[in-house]
Amino acid sequence: MFEFTKNTFKHGVHPPEHKEETNGLPIRQFSFAPVITLPTSQHLGKPSKIIVHEGQEVQRGQLLAEADGFMSVPLHAPVTGRVRKIGTMPTISGKMADGIFLESLPASGQEVIEGQPIPWSSSAEEILQGIQAAGIVGLGGAAFPTHVKLKIPEGKRCDTLLINGIECEPFLTTDHRVMLEQADDIFMGIRYVMKATGARRAILGIEANKQDAADHLMERIPADLPLEIRVVPVKYPQGAEKMLITSILGLEVPSGGLPIDVNVVVINVATTAEIGRLLPHGRGIQERVITITGPGVKKKGNYLIPIGTPLRYILEEVGVDGQIKEVYMGGPMMGVAVSNLDISITKGTSGVVVFSEQQVTSSQPEYPCIRCGACVDACPLSLNPSKLGILAKNEAYDLMASDHHLMDCFECGSCAYVCPSHIPLVQYFRISKSIVRKRAAKKQLAHG
Repeated sequence: MFEFTKNTFKHGVHPPEHKEETNGLPIRQFSFAPVITLPTSQHLGKPSKIIVHEGQEVQRGQLLAEADGFMSVPLHAPVTGRVRKIGTMPTISGKMADGIFLESLPASGQEVIEGQPIPWSSSAEEILQGIQAAGIVGLGGAAFPTHVKLKIPEGKRCDTLLINGIECEPFLTTDHRVMLEQADDIFMGIRYVMKATGARRAILGIEANKQDAADHLMERIPADLPLEIRVVPVKYPQGAEKMLITSILGLEVPSGGLPIDVNVVVINVATTAEIGRLLPHGRGIQERVITITGPGVKKKGNYLIPIGTPLRYILEEVGVDGQIKEVYMGGPMMGVAVSNLDISITKGTSGVVVFSEQQVTSSQPEYPCIRCGACVDACPLSLNPSKLGILAKNEAYDLMASDHHLMDCFECGSCAYVCPSHIPLVQYFRISKSIVRKRAAKKQLAHG
């Protein structure tokens, strides 16, 4: 079934899309870097536990680090090579983390190890175990362990599986190309996820600027797959779970709640494709599709890149114009500007966007809030970013959380985007949320 809906969430913004330079470029295999750097913390939760040793030769797809508990996933070798070193390495957070330096073998054919296949007819528990064993996390950017997300809590039920093919972040076209080139993997992944969650129907949401992907998938839906495709208007941040649920299902996730509270599970389309691609072979994830783009990039495109490929190597391979001024991992709205080119691609990296000196204007000075209300009109959750920003400056963090729903903010950046005073609201909210979480953890520890 195919349907175009005019329904959407309230508020939001319309930043320039900048997708036309890569949305027509097919996925290409990226070259293998001489040294792959693999931090063990590539997901939310506990880092994986290293099981290899220095000097050991490993094959592509081999287990390098095992899951350390339920809220953890394993790490597999993205290349055939030799473990040069086990030590600390820089990460996008600015902190050092434990990891593996893997030297690739140039003469290797880089074949991937086959594992124990998991048919989609397996039990829900077996599928969840298979997803964890494959090291799969959310590929939309959050990197939340997928098996944890798909496990339905006691007393809850999933009626609808919502596949997120929105990709509203400017510049990025990763999911768009996956939908055009990996339809069979997506359909197989949907079968696995429906079985794991018990969902009775699946809906794939796609924004109207990807009509070709909607048409392509619609023509190929297997007759026995209860899948609907819904095309929604283009608006940012429609790819956020709560916004997508409102746009497509007309439901509102309660404050502080999760999609399962309205009997829905949301999963990214690229994550779904990886499940459909890996589980039939019992393999682990070793690479992912990433958009490399931006005004500063010469060879823009969508590339299948081994996880752990250093950012510096990627930029050397694609070429950059002039002096690099800013590099974002992810898109410019919700991504993170990197301060170190020696960090590597992780499972959650959906894009690399590069700006050179010519495209980046000097940073604008911050002015006092003029209470214009633009941020209130933009916030998709109907929060009051202006009030929250003032409270943040006054360090009233507990009040922000208790009375003004700070923790509901998912840092989409819409408020900062429209602010005429150039107030870095998202940065204020990130710091405030971090302080609130630390205080809550400290209080919980004090009470045993």
